[in-house]
Amino acid sequence: MKWRTGEPAPNILEAKQVFMGEFHHNIDEKGRIIIPARFREGLGDAFVVTKGLDQCLFVYPRHEWDVLTEKLRQLPFTRSETRAFTRFFFSGAAETGCDSQGRTVIPPNLREYAELLKEAVIIGVGNRIEIWSQPSWNDMRSDAEENYEELAEKLNELGAVF
Repeated sequence: MKWRTGEPAPNILEAKQVFMGEFHHNIDEKGRIIIPARFREGLGDAFVVTKGLDQCLFVYPRHEWDVLTEKLRQLPFTRSETRAFTRFFFSGAAETGCDSQGRTVIPPNLREYAELLKEAVIIGVGNRIEIWSQPSWNDMRSDAEENYEELAEKLNELGAVF
């Protein structure tokens, strides 16, 4: 694509939302939870909630979901691990959005998977959001805090620079 003389090319890095932070919200009797205002803009009008790893939920903006879907399509479906993962991952996915009060409905099957009863923690994790039950988040955070330096060393071996 050509840009007119004097017109700056768009900065792709500026266009990407980076989700970060930790927020505590309750789930109401209808299975709704408030998505923090700072996350709503990055998620857009429609986003995808699915079963995550470690018994949390992953929430992806539609464009990130499309990128992930394409990557998973590239995996060989003849491998049993690919079939098992994609079945589990996509069968739990639901496209949703926020109402005028910033709430979204978490489907019952996803609430059950993540053991979301009342208190929940919503965290930003770069290109996605995660929703945790308060007890599961407390356990995971405690484990991660105990091993923070070791985790950093392992990530450094994979090429992450801190």
